[in-house]
Amino acid sequence: MTTETLTSVPTRTALSGYAKLYLYALVIIVVAGLIGSVSFKLGPGKVVLLPMVWAILMGAAVGLARPYMPGPLKLDTALQFKSAAVLQAGLMLFIAKLGLLVGNSLPEIARAGWSLGFQELGHFVGTILMGLPIALLLGIKREAIGATFSVGREPSLAIIGEKYGMDSPEGRGVLAEYLTGTVFGAVFIAIFAGLVTSLNIFDPIALAMGAGVGSGSMMAAAAGAIAAQQSPEVAKTVATFAAASNLITSVVGTYFTLFISLPLAVRGYKVMEPILGRTTKASAPATGPASEAVGESHSELSGMERWGAWLVVAALSLVSDLLLYKTSPLVALPGMAIIVACVAVGQFLSSVTGRKVPAVCWISLIAMFLTSPACPWAAQMIAITGKVNFLASTPPMLTFAGLSIAKDVPAFRQLGWRIVLVSLIANAGTFLGATFIAQVFHH
Repeated sequence: MTTETLTSVPTRTALSGYAKLYLYALVIIVVAGLIGSVSFKLGPGKVVLLPMVWAILMGAAVGLARPYMPGPLKLDTALQFKSAAVLQAGLMLFIAKLGLLVGNSLPEIARAGWSLGFQELGHFVGTILMGLPIALLLGIKREAIGATFSVGREPSLAIIGEKYGMDSPEGRGVLAEYLTGTVFGAVFIAIFAGLVTSLNIFDPIALAMGAGVGSGSMMAAAAGAIAAQQSPEVAKTVATFAAASNLITSVVGTYFTLFISLPLAVRGYKVMEPILGRTTKASAPATGPASEAVGESHSELSGMERWGAWLVVAALSLVSDLLLYKTSPLVALPGMAIIVACVAVGQFLSSVTGRKVPAVCWISLIAMFLTSPACPWAAQMIAITGKVNFLASTPPMLTFAGLSIAKDVPAFRQLGWRIVLVSLIANAGTFLGATFIAQVFHH
């Protein structure tokens, strides 16, 4: 398939193509919701496979099964690129919900103290200091930027998606980091945090601050491993500081990654790659028609397509909320409408200001204001938007991520174990970096 074909097919068959894409997404979300969560023990930890894991696996299976499917059911490469574009648009709804959650907690953040504030620097710089040099030594190229500028949770996907596109090397890097953290993150950080705690180098409170990496499951796993080695009184304090640290990471993380850690990772790549860069199997560009057309095929959604993506992701999130948390769509609909409105206004402000301030920043600021003490309707906003579960939008997003993965299989195959190792090292770096800085300020 040529580049011209990849760019023209979605234009000629937009209606039927999107209908197929969205129908696949609906079926996958329903099946993932019906499967639910599955957990099993792995050494000292526990692996929990959430519906979002099933969603991304089933989405990937649909794309990979393309050669064996009848023509009308095939998800062709052009639609896989469109799925990545829908993912970028849908991630903005998650950013809005995150902003609505933390707006009411701003006074609590202000009272948290200097040590909690400055440890945030370690959460993001630590990933770069430990992960980026090793990625370059392993022969990984620009994927290293996406994999090491943060721990690669949902806001990081949104930032990379808006700046580079999810079908870019940076997009593949952050998606690999996300997948590694989702599947192995909690188990890895629990084992690693327990090991570091047992060395008795750091104060338990500093370790607790380091546990707030911005992921609820990883924070809980790390805090539990730390608290298990403390007295009951200290264990309670560990849980408190870990939660406060995680809250700060959730509040300022979007801005920190956008304005500090991502530019730092880009600059570090430019400086270190000529020195540390190696030529390995991971260095070669992926082959195949999809990879050849990545640069040319990535384009922004039109205004109508973007609105369609927002509304479809919102609707799928309501379905997910119903299946996973038994929330009636009629109850959650007003809150979801406010979320979509935040996204639309933020996108509009980004456009009219020439994108000098990214849409992800506008959206989070608007959402945070609506539930902050500064807003006269904050109580009503909290009550209405609180009916939309925070994690309900995750299965739809990962469904579209899965549906877009097949086009990147050659690149992921070449990165292989290297990108998994780099992701785990980045997770270790964020914990150690924040713990070290918290130790200095706490004492």
